[in-house]
Order: sequence, then C-alpha cells, then structure tokens
Amino acid sequence: MKTFVLGGGCFWCLDAVYQKTKGVSSVISGYTGGHDPRPDYYSVCGGTTGHAEVVAVTFDESVIPAEVILDMFFALHDPTTLNRQGYDVGTQYRSSMFYETTEEKILFEEAIERNQALWSHPIVTEVSRLPRFHVAEDVHQDYYAKYPEQGYCQVIINPKLAKARKYYSAWLNA
Repeated sequence: MKTFVLGGGCFWCLDAVYQKTKGVSSVISGYTGGHDPRPDYYSVCGGTTGHAEVVAVTFDESVIPAEVILDMFFALHDPTTLNRQGYDVGTQYRSSMFYETTEEKILFEEAIERNQALWSHPIVTEVSRLPRFHVAEDVHQDYYAKYPEQGYCQVIINPKLAKARKYYSAWLNA
C-alpha cells in the first residue's frame, strides 16, 4: 500500500472522488504544512496556521497505478491558481503535494510535468516534504457521503464527481 498526501483546495472535494476510486483503501482528511501544533478546522480556515487542507490517500498499486491517482488529482482542481480554488481563497487551499521519500518527490515532479500540457498557465503546485499530518475532525471525514444534499456538495463537489466519471470511469466504483 502507498499513501499520498495531496492538497487541492477544500479536502471534501478530493475525499469525495478518492472514496469512490478502485484500489483506494482509505482517505483521511487533515491538515499539514503549517506551524500551529494543534490546528483545527476554524483556525486553518482562518488562514493563520499555515496549514493546507489535504487528504491522505492510501491505495493499492496492484489495483491502481500511482500515476492515475496523481493524474486524477490534477484533473480535480486547478493547479494553476496560487492559494485559491474557486471561491475558496487562502494558503489553506493551495495546490500541494507532500512527500515522505525521494521516490514520491520524483513521482510528484513527473506528474506536474506530465499534466502541465493540459493547462494553459503554469502549474504552481507546491511540492514539499511532509511534516506532521494532523487528522481533521470527524465531521470532515467522508463528508460528501454524509451530507450529499448540502449546498457545497451540490454546487462544488458534484461537478468534480462528474468530471471524474467522464475521464476516470474505469477507475471508479459504481
């Protein structure tokens, strides 16, 4: 099993898609990359902690290649906007990839290079060593499955799920 820690704006969006991806055994929403030793949702959203909202995606490479997990990441958010995803603005929503090994760093850099061709502006995704990962509060885990009728899910997450189905249907569970 391999785990990637990825930030693509609000963690609910990435969580919703990766929860439906074949070979993914767990998706944990959390915070990383900041200076506060005890971040919580409200402090992170306030932009004072330096943390990014991220997901830790654990998957089986014998079922889904690492490259597919990473290509999905670049399809699910706009990696060309600095510290912003749609209406979500601030460093907590930055496009980010956090590695633990040199191998992961290389995979991340190759994914950026491979996906740059799909974007007309430069990819600004931050690639950094993974500091401490803080698990987000329970309410944020598998958020879309719990609250599919919530407005954010309807307006923001549903289009991302539709995009994932369009381009990655072979890798998604029914």
